[in-house]
Amino acid sequence: MTSDSPVNTVDFRILYVEDNTERASDFVQAFATLGSVTVLPGRSEALAALQQGRPFDLVVVNDELGGLKFLNSIDTIRLDQAFAVMLLSPNAEPDTNVQAEGQPIIDVFPLDYDPTAVRQRLTYLIRKKEYKTAFTTFDNEEPLRMPLGKRLFDMAVSAGVLLLISPLLLVVAVLIRLDSKGPILYKSKRIGMGYKLFDMYKFRTMRTGADKLISGMASQNMYQSAQPEPAPDALCETCQQAGTPCQRPLFQDNMQVCEIQVQRNRKAKAMFMKFKEDPRVTRLGKFLRNTSIDELPQLFNILKGDMSFVGNRPLPPYEAEKLTTIGYARRFAAPAGLTGLWQVTKRGKAGVSDQERIQLDALYARTYSFRTDLIILIRTVKAVFQKENV
Repeated sequence: MTSDSPVNTVDFRILYVEDNTERASDFVQAFATLGSVTVLPGRSEALAALQQGRPFDLVVVNDELGGLKFLNSIDTIRLDQAFAVMLLSPNAEPDTNVQAEGQPIIDVFPLDYDPTAVRQRLTYLIRKKEYKTAFTTFDNEEPLRMPLGKRLFDMAVSAGVLLLISPLLLVVAVLIRLDSKGPILYKSKRIGMGYKLFDMYKFRTMRTGADKLISGMASQNMYQSAQPEPAPDALCETCQQAGTPCQRPLFQDNMQVCEIQVQRNRKAKAMFMKFKEDPRVTRLGKFLRNTSIDELPQLFNILKGDMSFVGNRPLPPYEAEKLTTIGYARRFAAPAGLTGLWQVTKRGKAGVSDQERIQLDALYARTYSFRTDLIILIRTVKAVFQKENV
């Protein structure tokens, strides 16, 4: 074992999709000391293994075998099983190492990769798994569990409320079906207590294919005059002037894009995409949002134990992926909640940073009790009526 290899305290499992026996042999020889390596010759065999639930921490695939199609076919499996993906592409620049935006980790390396660069990335992934394992068990070999009193309260109240409002839920379901085409419920992947992945439920308030409508909404944008000019092609100004291929590639939605362009577009959307009357929202959806009725299906999440009435808001996987340091990860020691400390103390106030939100989440995780939960619930009743209309 080389000096930069981690001392494994976890079993790190690698699936390598490669039909070239020489490349497969070289990979196993180079990295077998870091974990167990399974080699499969094609996409169909690899997909079958993943669908059967065979556990892997990293999937490495040769792009020449149809890497993009393979990534598309395993999107849902990646979210459920939370493994990383490494694409070996003949078109990648030397030592390219990137992370996907909005998806679990995807790394891109050249097909003739530098073993040292790949080893460094594997070392990081192994240490990350070791940290998550240690954090989840808190060195007591006991998984995180919601306090019994809190869980009993959630079960009793959620079951009672669901029984009382069942006629309302039925009426809303019928109205959504009549108002627009599409499913009644909207399901979104979220990360809760102890990094648990679950489906969070809401009543659907947008038309199906809502994201495709954004391009036709410029005239209704409240900040239309402030939008930056779009780049003339896929390359940023730096790469255009240097006359080189993209030097800051990201892998987003299974396509290579420029990191600088992604950051620019994300900032533009955050700063300049706000609408007086968002046409993506259905007529009924606007009412459901303003009255918070769209959140009522989360009572089923509470009854199931995915969430609690009070806790830290569950995050999408790509946001939770960024919060792995001790200070940030502490927020996941508390249950995911329908409402929480941040909602009743900072919500709606200008200048609230992400750091403040995380600090409030961590504070709740350290100090939550039945008394504080009751106070937050009472204050939430008032906060429900303080919603913006845009």
